[in-house]
Amino acid sequence: MSDVNRRDALRVLASTGLVVGGAATGVHAVSKRRGDQSMIVSQKSLPNQGPWPTLDPFLFCVHHQDAYPQGDGALAPRASLQGRRLGQDFSGRNGWSMYHGRSIPGFPKHPHRGFETITIVRDGLIDHSDSLGGRARYGAGDVQWLTAGHGISHAEMFPLIDAHRPNPTDFFQLWINLPAAKKRADPYFSMSWNEKIPRVHTQTDGEGDSLIRVIAGLYDGQTAPAPPPASYARQVDSDILILTIEMNGATQVTLPACLTSTTRALYTVAPSPVLINDEPLEGRRMAVLKSGAPHVLTSGPEGARLLLLQAKPIGEPVVQYGPFVMNTQAEIREAFRDYRVSEFGGWPWKRDDPVHGSSPQRFAQTPQGGREEPG
Repeated sequence: MSDVNRRDALRVLASTGLVVGGAATGVHAVSKRRGDQSMIVSQKSLPNQGPWPTLDPFLFCVHHQDAYPQGDGALAPRASLQGRRLGQDFSGRNGWSMYHGRSIPGFPKHPHRGFETITIVRDGLIDHSDSLGGRARYGAGDVQWLTAGHGISHAEMFPLIDAHRPNPTDFFQLWINLPAAKKRADPYFSMSWNEKIPRVHTQTDGEGDSLIRVIAGLYDGQTAPAPPPASYARQVDSDILILTIEMNGATQVTLPACLTSTTRALYTVAPSPVLINDEPLEGRRMAVLKSGAPHVLTSGPEGARLLLLQAKPIGEPVVQYGPFVMNTQAEIREAFRDYRVSEFGGWPWKRDDPVHGSSPQRFAQTPQGGREEPG
């Protein structure tokens, strides 16, 4: 988009009262004026806590952002846990939660079947351990992709490594469905280290700049690391694209047109305003964008932080009960029976919330015994 059009877009931001966190004046008027030409099909507010709305094949999206205090030397918070409902603490008290952790924050041993998890870390560290013997410590821009497939149990703990400074954690976790033909695939986990994730930088002359990280799919000639073998994202026609977008100052990012059979959802992670073409989006929102058309995103002086989830829907029945996602109720009952009998491979760790020592070194160890580190 030209400089003139960018200036026009910024004037729209200013005229709607959105540039400095103002009220959403003008939003409905703009959408109504555009009518069928609107690039925003629908939009919803995002809750401050808990899962965000998603579209097929995405089943779940949550943003964890916790201002954890200093560690106590044993990877737990150096702070009182009194008043928290340990084992079920989603309170956000003092800016952080223990979740299902009792001494170290996180999610101790729990099972999955029938889908995949994608964990995109901006800040903090996560310790992964699974029922097949795999383990990893990752964070600081890393992405983990876990295919649960036929069944796996894993733990995700947040070790507070630093005993002298706060330990903030900021990450997304996505659940993406598996087609019926792949729901019984062998479990698999892979790491995309921060150093290997493709980046696209854009610069607006004399103004802002942006950083786009390509988590899945192809964007601006940059292809994300390959997803696991059984992943829906491996299908050529999935049209999957997962991007994190950081817009610093007043700048623009263009999303090329996707297939008309594809759904595209844009999440405004921070409440800073953004324009989609010339339609303002204010606050923390999920916007379903019109398929088959390009979208030009414009931020104001405050910049913007965005998450894009795009894919062709799988279009199959979804029956979910907690950590199991199948196509029929009978398959859900079978998943419970199988877990009671096998625990999806047992649990080779001495505790349900294993952590991996006090070193900040990131690593991954596969169930086959191979080890990898960033770089």
